[in-house]
Amino acid sequence: MIKVFGHKSPDTDSTGSPIIWAWYLTEVAGTPAKPVLLGEPNTEAAFVLRHWGLDKPEIITDVTAEDTCVIVDTNNPAELPASINDAKVVGIIDHHLLVGGIKTKSPIDITIRPLACTATIMHDLMGDALSRAPRAIKGAMLSCILSDTLEFRSPTTTPHDRAVAEKLAADLGIDIPSFAAELFAAKSDVSAFSDAELLRMDSKEYEIEGKQFRISVLETTAPQVLLDRKASLMAAMPGVAAQDGADQVVLFIVDILREEATLLVPNDLVKQLAEKSFGATVTGDSVVLPGIMSRKKQIIPALKL
Repeated sequence: MIKVFGHKSPDTDSTGSPIIWAWYLTEVAGTPAKPVLLGEPNTEAAFVLRHWGLDKPEIITDVTAEDTCVIVDTNNPAELPASINDAKVVGIIDHHLLVGGIKTKSPIDITIRPLACTATIMHDLMGDALSRAPRAIKGAMLSCILSDTLEFRSPTTTPHDRAVAEKLAADLGIDIPSFAAELFAAKSDVSAFSDAELLRMDSKEYEIEGKQFRISVLETTAPQVLLDRKASLMAAMPGVAAQDGADQVVLFIVDILREEATLLVPNDLVKQLAEKSFGATVTGDSVVLPGIMSRKKQIIPALKL
């Protein structure tokens, strides 16, 4: 049985895409597979599971040499189980830059394409077989694309991502603006999460000039709810950084509707990062960065000290 999984702290794409690809492997390719997760899905991903009537996949903490795996929505060992290089990885489907560090036991099938969403790549790989997919699989695919593109607002969006989403929505009889509003409302409901959980919820590890950073992004249609917690979020950063082996946690609160990010600035290190990376003038404990929405395309490539 092949295990299909995405990255730790699973968002909608890393929750939905394993389900989509496990269905394809099992029902079309004739290779038994099951989706698994590397943590609890975020609130938006949990909404997607409920909305389309999909079972939450089993959560695993590691893999073994006995496991056969397909990795989706990442190729970064830091976001994968500690023993990933012991397992038999047979495939990778991803839309992020190639990081390196995964060692396989034999040649594998790798598809990495410059699209906004892993599910868009899966749509293309499935071809005509997608017509056999149940409504819930198509719904998960649409959800992943709308989430990763922020309803086509993200600069990572390509015309192909949009065309695939619109085709799926037409097939499903879904009004994209209405459904996307439900997605983003679910994403924005963070009341049940501690500050530490929020700082880890959608985060990537990244090194800048020898310093280890946890780059966290919270996408929301209700940024004030998070900004009201600014002091406690910043107070939690040193503890999270220490526990995770980082020098600093950096948090960007992305306002989906205004298409801007607010960067919290708890100290001089982050102030220097903001000013050198984005040309910003920082005068307090936060700074607004107009037009900044994508960690992958706009934040990570710009970061410098």
